[in-house]
Amino acid sequence: MPNITRRRLIQTGLAAGAALTTVRCGSADTEAPLGTPNNPDTSPELNANKIKDVTLRFIGTGVAQVNDIRDKAQEDLGFKIDLKALSTEENNQIAITQPGQYDMFDGEYFSLPLVIPSGNLQPIDIKRIKNFDKIVPFFTTGKFNGLPIEKAQGTAPIKVMYLQGQDSKEFSPTPTDWATMIPFQYNADTLGYRPDLVGREITSWADLFDPAFKGKTSILDIPSIGIMDAALVVESAGLMTFGDKGNMTKAEIDQVTDILIEQKKNGQFRAFWKTFDESVNLMSSGEVVLQSMWSPAVTAVKSKGIKCVYAPLKEGYRAWGGGVGLSRNLEGPALDAAYAYLDWLLDGWVGAFLGRQGYYSAVPETAKTSMSPEEWDFWYEGKPAAVDMVDPFGTTLEKAGAVRDGGSFEERMGNVVVWNSTMDEQVYLVQKWNEFIAA
Repeated sequence: MPNITRRRLIQTGLAAGAALTTVRCGSADTEAPLGTPNNPDTSPELNANKIKDVTLRFIGTGVAQVNDIRDKAQEDLGFKIDLKALSTEENNQIAITQPGQYDMFDGEYFSLPLVIPSGNLQPIDIKRIKNFDKIVPFFTTGKFNGLPIEKAQGTAPIKVMYLQGQDSKEFSPTPTDWATMIPFQYNADTLGYRPDLVGREITSWADLFDPAFKGKTSILDIPSIGIMDAALVVESAGLMTFGDKGNMTKAEIDQVTDILIEQKKNGQFRAFWKTFDESVNLMSSGEVVLQSMWSPAVTAVKSKGIKCVYAPLKEGYRAWGGGVGLSRNLEGPALDAAYAYLDWLLDGWVGAFLGRQGYYSAVPETAKTSMSPEEWDFWYEGKPAAVDMVDPFGTTLEKAGAVRDGGSFEERMGNVVVWNSTMDEQVYLVQKWNEFIAA
């Protein structure tokens, strides 16, 4: 894993974060947490009674910080949840530099080589997670359909899933009883496009550079992810090749950013986006007709009655995995509440909610129990919709007879060629990416 020091992170802006004004677990930061020597109430009975007084503060990206999920969790679990929606970079910055400002870190696995060395996340005892053994195995064993996923480049979740011990900040190459995060969502990402404005089927990552779409394309402005999409585009276009797209050399980073700068100066890009909402607005307005996209963003565009396709590209998908980690400051009833939330996260309701906007559940078995047979067949099996498909908010997305873009779970996740990644040259990558954006 990359050896990135706190000082180097600060130099690149990855570890600079704005102060947040929040309340810790229902009390001020200056008050001693439950279960400490200054507040020794730690018996299970007393902790259980006090969970109802807990407020857990979440930091995470906007695509994951959903009020409907928070409201359902509060209803089912009995304690309060405070959400803070951030960009991916801001989320990592606060996780690394401000451990007193959050209780739960909702992040992506590729961020963990940056976050874990800070020591701000406490290892999770997998024995306390009731459905851990039902989590899809590419998180827990590094396999998919019984086969290793080693062919996929980048930071596959298995590489950063486990820690060496209860007090460790070192990743374990083999499973242990201590996890970095508990996964709950993941997907195979690709390009989204407006078929009514593009006028043809999009089949390759290289299409992002097609002069026919000059001034109407976009790529996401998150260095660790944007560079992956860029690599898939330039390699598909035959402009360069990589030894490992998930861990580029300085020379490869130089070459791909030079190509991006040239494309930008030629007017190929309309904009760059950092947040879910920005991508939705660009696509729904028609300012952009082809761009990097996330599944719920495609869903959101469709919910406006606008046709939008999540293209199954011939070169394969870029994948990612998201999970929830625990702040090192959690103790007593607050820690018990956090473990209760992790269990709730895998019980099925959340998996079904996310499934209706195109994400996959870390425990498909429980998600299936909260979905109708018709929903399961459409979203997971790749079968034609037997009835109209609606999103989590009740808006019709697809009419009966439609088939999910890219097909079944096995087809989509079985065609992943690279995972979102933190590279050995991460600091240099961020520097070069910023040069591209500023060019």
